[in-house]
Amino acid sequence: MTVKIVTDSLSDLTSDLIGNLDITLVPLTVLFGHETYLDRVTISTDEFYHRLIYGDVWPTSSQPSPQDFASTYDKLSESTNEILVIDASSNLTGTYQSAIKGKSYMKAKKCRVEVIDSQMVAGGLGLVVYAAARKARNGANLDTLIEFTRKSLKRSHFIVYLDTLKYLAKGGRIGKAQGLLGSMLSIKPILNVKEGEMSPVTRVRSSAAGIAFLNNFRATFKNIEAVLIEHTTSSDCADKLAKLFSMDYPKIPVFRSTVSPVLGVYCGQNAFAVTVMETEEK
Repeated sequence: MTVKIVTDSLSDLTSDLIGNLDITLVPLTVLFGHETYLDRVTISTDEFYHRLIYGDVWPTSSQPSPQDFASTYDKLSESTNEILVIDASSNLTGTYQSAIKGKSYMKAKKCRVEVIDSQMVAGGLGLVVYAAARKARNGANLDTLIEFTRKSLKRSHFIVYLDTLKYLAKGGRIGKAQGLLGSMLSIKPILNVKEGEMSPVTRVRSSAAGIAFLNNFRATFKNIEAVLIEHTTSSDCADKLAKLFSMDYPKIPVFRSTVSPVLGVYCGQNAFAVTVMETEEK
């Protein structure tokens, strides 16, 4: 039986990739006051960002419940006896804990479920899940996939440009970027994920400078397997980054995605990000 791969909606994988590789997505929840929506299921990215910009209710989010994961495991157990769950960083969301607790609620006791805390988010998580799903499709067993995924996390590199830190700060996910809050309003932060938390890399003064920095970032890697470029409210900067990369590396796949609504709660408007997946060492 093929190992089934499960992740959460913070992986920012597109529906095409999810469908083509038979990945199961467990969505987080977006809340506008008392209105609740499943991330990318009952609210689209377009609708979410429209409400974020023009609405008068500040959105929040919540993780899936253990029962949500248990029902997912039980359904998948009808076609497999091995499941690998790769979740977003436990320092940023309680989703990993729910995935672990969900195992105790399972009805299918003979199905083995293993859960990995990626210590990553967005494309940094997405490309690892993508790589694991491809490996599973080629027949790798669960133990092989666990080892492969842990190694893959070390070759996945995520970096994001934010137009403002206010969404991250208000959402309580600012982490090691706290020291940037006192900066001038004209300064735009560039962050990565370090030890599972948002961490400052540098500051720039414009989106154009952000594009240049992220483009130079990906140019520091010699052996690249894939790149994922994503954005929140405007695709222009992401389009420019994708064009620059494709000009330099026409044979390397460049995946595009829109940042999920739950992540949009914390990234806000005009953010864009790049994830570089280095090639696997032989």
